[in-house]
Amino acid sequence: MTNTPTSTNDRKPKRIGILTSGGDCPGLNAVIRAVVKVATNKYGWEVYGIPYGTDGFIDLLLNKRHPEELRIKEHGYDIPGLVQGLDILHFLSGSVLGSVNKGNPSQHADEILQGYEKLGLNALIVMGGDGSIEILNNLARKADELGKPWNWVAVPKTIDNDVPYTEVSVGFDTAVNHVTQALYDLTFTAASHDRVMVVQVMGRDAGYLAMESGIAGCSDAILIPELTPILDENTIEGICQHISQLRWQGRRFALIVVAEGVKNHLGQKEHYIGDYLANQIQEYSSKLCGTGQPEYSNLDKIDTRVTTLGHLQRGGTPTSTDRLLATAFGREAVELIANGNYNQMVIWQNGRVSSVPISHVVEQIAIARKQKIAPSRVEPHSFLVCTARDIGIYIGERTGG
Repeated sequence: MTNTPTSTNDRKPKRIGILTSGGDCPGLNAVIRAVVKVATNKYGWEVYGIPYGTDGFIDLLLNKRHPEELRIKEHGYDIPGLVQGLDILHFLSGSVLGSVNKGNPSQHADEILQGYEKLGLNALIVMGGDGSIEILNNLARKADELGKPWNWVAVPKTIDNDVPYTEVSVGFDTAVNHVTQALYDLTFTAASHDRVMVVQVMGRDAGYLAMESGIAGCSDAILIPELTPILDENTIEGICQHISQLRWQGRRFALIVVAEGVKNHLGQKEHYIGDYLANQIQEYSSKLCGTGQPEYSNLDKIDTRVTTLGHLQRGGTPTSTDRLLATAFGREAVELIANGNYNQMVIWQNGRVSSVPISHVVEQIAIARKQKIAPSRVEPHSFLVCTARDIGIYIGERTGG
């Protein structure tokens, strides 16, 4: 963790920028708020919010925006009336700066770098996931090659929680809470109609969101890419066996969480893997019931329903945990800049805020890209997996036969 400077009077005021890149998530505005408060109150710096990621630099270069339009004051918003001065950024989801997760910024690298130079920034804070960090690192490398180095710091944010080196990213906790609440709500309709509810959640190629929310939401099965990369016959049979065992125990409904990164039996990506899984369960349960074996007699006419939560997982008021994490990350990002400790990513490890060189992060991302896996993954023998298994959640192993 960086040390707080003992004196700020001898430090020249800086002009720093901040932007959000990639998919939005709860807690981004809390990071912005913390950066502005620490930078302005403690150091007397100017903070400029870059709209729509790196596209904002291009707009500056084309004179579509004036630099002073981008300056963020301490409160973020000057709301009139009785609520004037309301510190609303702490509670808002999404990003007040806007974000972009399409296109290829490297194709416009020259314009982006010129826009950065035009704004006269001393440093830049980037909130992004693994893809955004990789893209910004490439831009920073090009700036170095041109002799105009970027001073930048990254803040990890993603509901997938798949950024290497940090145990948790901004937005993850709120997403877990949303999925957990959805599972609670679906439990009662599933129980009322003896249904098998399949819930598809985000996470890309990582299973953190499915695993944590599945455990917290009392699911009966959790399928993640790290444990069940494809829905082969053994996996489907194991689920049906598990459902059968639950029914013999008096539990006539079931909740199944499947991460979007799980693939079909051919190893192919399904846009709606939840629907695919539900159909497979219905077909295979009928097949098992048709064998005439007594242990499968209760699998007749399994009724499945699918809920794909989609972008609901990205919204909502940030949880207290996400607000605290965002505030701590924002503060640390400013401290790194104050101490001249650039090219770092803020991380959370072992119960404290720290940082790691971005070069290390990008190296892990590149390795994961080659292996076609998530940069950070649920370990097969982690406490999460062991917990799920030990309390009776089906996570891919055959349960009998």
